[in-house]
Amino acid sequence: MNPAASLLSTQQSLAADGASLNRLKFQAGQATPEAIRETAKQFEALFMRELLKSMREANESLKSGMFESAGENLGTDLLDQQFAVKMAGQPGGLSEVIARQLMRQMGLQDSGKTSAAPDAAPAAPVSDAARSFVQQHAATAQQVERSTGLPASYLLGQAGHESGWGRHEIRMADGSPSHNLFGIKATADWKGKVATVTTTEYVDGVPQKTSARFRAYDSYAESYRDFARLVGNSPRYAQAREQVGSVQGWAQGLQDGGYATDPDYAAKLSRAINTTLQLQRVQS
Repeated sequence: MNPAASLLSTQQSLAADGASLNRLKFQAGQATPEAIRETAKQFEALFMRELLKSMREANESLKSGMFESAGENLGTDLLDQQFAVKMAGQPGGLSEVIARQLMRQMGLQDSGKTSAAPDAAPAAPVSDAARSFVQQHAATAQQVERSTGLPASYLLGQAGHESGWGRHEIRMADGSPSHNLFGIKATADWKGKVATVTTTEYVDGVPQKTSARFRAYDSYAESYRDFARLVGNSPRYAQAREQVGSVQGWAQGLQDGGYATDPDYAAKLSRAINTTLQLQRVQS
C-alpha cells in the first residue's frame, strides 16, 4: 500500500470508529483544559493504533497468509491497542501539541500552569514555560558545564525546578529579581546581597511556612556559577558528584546531602531534569 493510500485508510478507519469519535467530541465540548488534554490523549492513542495497523497492512505482501486466523488477528489488534495507549500522552508528543493548539483557539488558560506560592515549583512543569526557560538559560548552563563538568541539563533542570521555570523567582524587597535560581540560602558566611522571603520548609515531613534569607546576585550567570561552586566543593554533596552519570542518583545525592527539606525533592528534581533532557532532544 502506498503512503497516500495508507493515510486515506487511516482517516477512513478513524471516521468509521463512531463510538470513539463521539466520545472525543463530547469531551472536547466540555471546554475545560483537563477535558481537552484527555481528548487529545485519546485521539493520539486512536491515531497511533491506526498507524500501527497501517504499518502491518503495508507488510502483508511479505507474509503468505497461510497461518493467519481470526484469533491471531484479534490478538494482534489488542496488542496494537495496548501499545497505542502506552505511547499516547508522552511529553512533547502529538497530544500535547493538539491540546495546546485547541486551548489557544478556544482562549483557555492551561490549568497545568499553577499559581503556586513563590517558593513552590509546579509538580508537572508546563512545557511552554520550561521550553522558554531552557532556551533563555541554555548558553549559560553550557558555559558552566564546560568549566565545571556538571551537565547543563542538570543545571537547567534544577534551576527550573527551584524557580518554577522562572515564574516564581525569589525577588528583592523592591520587587526586583534576586537572580537566585537555585534557592541557595544566605548563611552567616555570605557577604553579598540578601533577599528575605517566605518559604516552605519541611519539619519531620510536615510543610511549614517560614521566613528565610536567600543569596542575591547581579546576574543569572553568577547564580549558576555559585551553585556549581557549592555542589562542587562541599563534602555534603560528594555522593551527588559521584552519581553525576545518573539523574536519579544525582537528585538523591543532593537530597541526602540536605540540599532541601522536602522529602520528595529527589523525585521532583528528577522529573524536572528529565523534562530538560526531553526538551533538549526536541530542540537538537
